[in-house]
Formats: sequence, structure tokens, C-alpha cells
Amino acid sequence: MSDLQQQLATNLDSVKQRIEAAAQRSGRSGEAVQLVAVCKYVSSDITAALVSAGCQHVGENRPQQLWDKQETLADADIHWHMIGHLQRNKVQRTVRSLTMLHAGDSIRLLKAVQQAVADRQERLPVLLQINISGEPSKHGFAPTEIASHMEEIAQFEGLSVHGLMTMATLGANEDDTRRDFERLRQLRDQLETNCPDTMQLNELSMGMSGDFELAIEEGATLVRVGSALFEGISTG
Repeated sequence: MSDLQQQLATNLDSVKQRIEAAAQRSGRSGEAVQLVAVCKYVSSDITAALVSAGCQHVGENRPQQLWDKQETLADADIHWHMIGHLQRNKVQRTVRSLTMLHAGDSIRLLKAVQQAVADRQERLPVLLQINISGEPSKHGFAPTEIASHMEEIAQFEGLSVHGLMTMATLGANEDDTRRDFERLRQLRDQLETNCPDTMQLNELSMGMSGDFELAIEEGATLVRVGSALFEGISTG
């Protein structure tokens, strides 16, 4: 095993242990939380090495990087997640072989995705992005508006809504970060009381390297972790 593979394996094991501990604090098993490796700052070679170490779920923020890595790593067993904002003119190519779209952040985008997957036999798993912090720089539905869109979204037959996604307030302290995650869970619980039959809101994608343990404690089922997986590794 190379030094790179050894370091990645060590980092991955550390993150998995932290996930397990946080899940237990929330009364769950670590198996209830899916780790998605955020590989936007690392090469295809490092991504491949991480996959070989046992992390098959890979998230990309930028469509072009996703396309390039999908082509380079076509023979690898990878479940691809699009976790960043997706422009409508890049939808067609991006959704071809996604495992999940995390950033379903507007009706206009969801309509474009619906059109792109209309000829598929299987629905594309999608999460609805919520701008829980209300920051103008972030994409997503406002918490107060999403309920009014649920029936319309349910009509997109090519999409399978699995839950919600958010990012905590930038630079927030631990208490405020936890409050953001708690608010998303509470919003999900509210939406479930009058959720269209074709939707499932089981998934909560929230938490990154600096706060994923808080997110898990508040109910996250998917965590998007980048830098914690690549500590001690030159990514340049």
C-alpha cells in the first residue's frame, strides 16, 4: 500500500469512527448515515485511491469536474452525487449517471431536470435544497415557501424526492449551527404531515467537515465531508 493509500485509509477510518460516535449520541447506528466524499479539490487519482480505500459515494460541486472524473474513472465502482448548484444549461449532461442530486434548489431547475430524465425508466433521486439560514449568497427554497411547492414538485414524474438538503450559516458558532440543522429536521417533520404520496422525506443531507457531527446528532442521514478525508495529503 502506498503512503497516499495508507493516509486515505487512516483518514477514512477516523471519519467513520466520528460518524459512528455521533450517530450513537443520536440513538442511531453509524450505518444510518451515508458518507459522501467531497472531492472538488482533489485529482482523479486521489479520488480513485479514496474509492479503493472503501468510500464509493463521491460528491462534486462543479459539473465540469463531475464530467471529467466520470470519464476518467468510468471503470471504478462509484456512486456520483451532485452537491453544488447546477445551472440549467448543464443539466442534460450532468444527470446522465447520477446517484443523487442534492441541490434541487428551485422549481426552474427541477423542471429542467425533469425534462432531461423524461425518457429514463427509473426516477432520479433528488433532494430539495433549503436555504435554512436565509443568506442571500445561498441557493435554495425558503423554509416558508417550500410547502406551497410540494404538490407541483410531486408532478415531476422523472424525479424521486427523497428528502431535504441544507448548509449551515457561514461562520456560525456551534449553537447556531446546531440550530440550523435542528430547523431543517423540524421543517422535514412538518412537511411529512402533508406530504404527497409520491414523495419520501427520509433523507437529510446536512453537515460538512467542520460540523458533520452536529448534523448527525440532529438527524442527518447524509454528510458531505471533504477536508477531513484529505488531511496530510497534498491536493495541489
